[in-house]
Amino acid sequence: MDRRPGRLRSWQGLRTVSGQVFILQVFVIVVLWAAAVVALLLQSRTDAEREARNRTLSVASAVASSPSVRQALEGPSPTAALQPQAEEVRKRAEVDFIVVMSPEGTRYTHPNPAQRIKQVSGAADRQVPLVLVATGVVLLAATAGTALISRRLRRQTHGLGPVRMTRMYEHHDAVLHAVREGVLIVDPQGCLLLANDEARRLLGLAADVEGRPVRSLGLEPGAERLLLAGTATTDRVIRVGDRLLAISLRPMGQQPGPGGAVATLRDTTELSALMGRVEDVQERLKLLYDAGIRIGTTLNVTRTAEELAELAVPRFADYVTVDLADAVLRGEEPTQANMAELRRVALYGIREDTPLYPPGHLVHFDASTPQASGFGSGRMVLEADMGAFSGWQAQAPDRARRLVAHGIHSMIAAPLRARGVILGVATFWRSKEPAPFGQEDLSVAEELVARAAVSIDNARRFTREHAMAVALQRSLLPHALPEHSAVEVAHRYLPAEAGLGGVGGDWFDVIPLPGARVAFVVGDVVGHGLHAAATMGQLRTAVHNFSTLDLPPDELLWYLDELVTRIDQDRDDENSEAPTLTGATCLYAIYDPVPGLCTMARAGHLDPLIVHPDGRADLAGVPTGPPLGLGGLPYEKAEIRLPAGSAVVLYTNGLIEERQRDIDEGIEQLRRAVAHAGRTPEEMCQAVLDTLLPTAPRDDVALLVARTRLLDSDRTAVWDVPSDPAAVAGVRARAGRLLHAWGLDEEAFTLELILSELVTNAIRHATGPISVRLIRDRTLICEVSDGSSVSPHLRRATTMDEGGRGLFLVAQFADRWGTRYTPDGKVIWTEQQLPVEP
Repeated sequence: MDRRPGRLRSWQGLRTVSGQVFILQVFVIVVLWAAAVVALLLQSRTDAEREARNRTLSVASAVASSPSVRQALEGPSPTAALQPQAEEVRKRAEVDFIVVMSPEGTRYTHPNPAQRIKQVSGAADRQVPLVLVATGVVLLAATAGTALISRRLRRQTHGLGPVRMTRMYEHHDAVLHAVREGVLIVDPQGCLLLANDEARRLLGLAADVEGRPVRSLGLEPGAERLLLAGTATTDRVIRVGDRLLAISLRPMGQQPGPGGAVATLRDTTELSALMGRVEDVQERLKLLYDAGIRIGTTLNVTRTAEELAELAVPRFADYVTVDLADAVLRGEEPTQANMAELRRVALYGIREDTPLYPPGHLVHFDASTPQASGFGSGRMVLEADMGAFSGWQAQAPDRARRLVAHGIHSMIAAPLRARGVILGVATFWRSKEPAPFGQEDLSVAEELVARAAVSIDNARRFTREHAMAVALQRSLLPHALPEHSAVEVAHRYLPAEAGLGGVGGDWFDVIPLPGARVAFVVGDVVGHGLHAAATMGQLRTAVHNFSTLDLPPDELLWYLDELVTRIDQDRDDENSEAPTLTGATCLYAIYDPVPGLCTMARAGHLDPLIVHPDGRADLAGVPTGPPLGLGGLPYEKAEIRLPAGSAVVLYTNGLIEERQRDIDEGIEQLRRAVAHAGRTPEEMCQAVLDTLLPTAPRDDVALLVARTRLLDSDRTAVWDVPSDPAAVAGVRARAGRLLHAWGLDEEAFTLELILSELVTNAIRHATGPISVRLIRDRTLICEVSDGSSVSPHLRRATTMDEGGRGLFLVAQFADRWGTRYTPDGKVIWTEQQLPVEP
């Protein structure tokens, strides 16, 4: 295996900074190790000699002061006595030899120099291995530490040599001063350590600023505080002179706060201007988006114009005026002829004390004005400098000067065009923002008015249809309710506002019936617009026709149900694509003031309220039936006897139904509104509207309040007639006396003739029982009832006929006559007009 690449890498590693540092550190360690060994050896020898001297002196002092030594010296043979003692002390004291000498120099014990040198050398020999082992361990530990440090240094320097590192730092320095981003380094004491060329240029610093405190550099206060705070910051924009600098700062330490930090600076002046333009574009796009949502929320011309003005202020203009032709407000299509004068329908601005014409003012635009030029040509007109008075002021010079003095300096006149027709003009005025309108603003204004014009045109067309439906509906509704002795009536009808629900099919009526009776009817056709109004007219006419037949309420509703079914079938034949279902509800009631009886039936309609004379109000409890047009189901009637002074309240669902409340809550509010004693029908109607309809209704509202009366007993008379022709004379006589008592002598002859013919026909052609009832009301009413259900026919008798002229005479002398059926038979009635009492 070739090991040369590995050896080459090892050799190259020694040439790196970390390798050279490693070799230097090992050499230093070896030198230190050698010096330590020599020093330890010398120190060991010195310590051994010092210890030997100290031990020798100590042993000599002990031997000299010993009593046995003194005795041996005084004895005859000192050497013989001292030599064993000296050897024993030497061994115990661990010294090399002990010599006892007299003051004269006589030596009594034998010394051993050879042994002394051996002991000293042995001590030194025992210390050298320990020193070598200790120094070896230290050398290994130091070498390992040096190796770790060199390895870490190699990782941090990426194995670069001194030349390459020098070159790298030269490159870094060149890049640092060449980049278009300023770099600053501030030390913990707040002094500037480094500033590249771009930082000096952006901050206007001198070349010798390194080492100076930041506070002495004359920086902007915001930039100075940011550099000294030491808090991490990203793209903090600060104005420095005429530049906008984005400063990012990162602390050099782990903890934020005052200390060293590195800051970068970027010049964002041009970027800010560009971003400002981008934000303007985004804001205008959002403005146009909001225009599609907020303009045209209602089908009301005036409100749509106001929405345009409110949207554009202050996001696009400081003031906005909208002027429309009067024909547009009426729902008509404008012509060029009626564009000379426009009605101001909307004015909205940042201030209210503006010299602009107020809403409702009829403005005549001079031909020289931008508005006249705009709706004349159909193009946008920009007046960028109103203070120049270039001709726009010719219409009203004094007002023009007040406008300029008010601060309005530019305007855009934008014609409102839809389907190729000019509806009016919207004018955008600017005053607060110093920059005038420019060419780029024309496109925004054009988009705004284009969307508003479509909504205004839709509202105009709806206004036309709404006006037609209102006119049709009002023409079909009763203009004035007839006065009647049986009831006192008040009513309210409120069509839905244009743009809310549109005109619906609600209707009401009060129909006089024979016998001093009166019928009340309230109905509602589902839907809105011309279709609902036309259907309502058909149903109201049908109710009038059916009422002439004097049908009871339940039968009349059955006939109405059949009529609605036929209406649907006729419409299905005309439009076979989809079946049509006409939904309608109706309540029909008949009140007879003689017995005080009210008979009611309802087809899917709301239950009426009965207000008693004491002020208590309750639901009538009329059985409900299916709405008209479903067919096949019968209707039930209810008979309620009402005391004098009671009130019947009939209404449609538009009165009580709202999004914020359910129908039961609405009925309860209606009940509380009418539950008061002593109120007139007019007062009750007004109280109901004030309580339940504080604002414009979203659906048609029909309200009918009828206070009942009873006919006095002295104004009616009822007689039973036996089935005997001789009884006719007695009936005539009694009728004459009654009319004389009523002061109606002039009507007596005619009434006697009518009674004679009707009673005679009942006796001859009908079955009993037969009765006569006379009622003095606004007319003189005569009723003859019998038990037959066969109705007499009016015919003209010939000259040769002996009979058949009675009913013809009745028709000639009575103002009105007719027949109605009862559960027990029929009633033939007549009416005679009475003179008006002064």
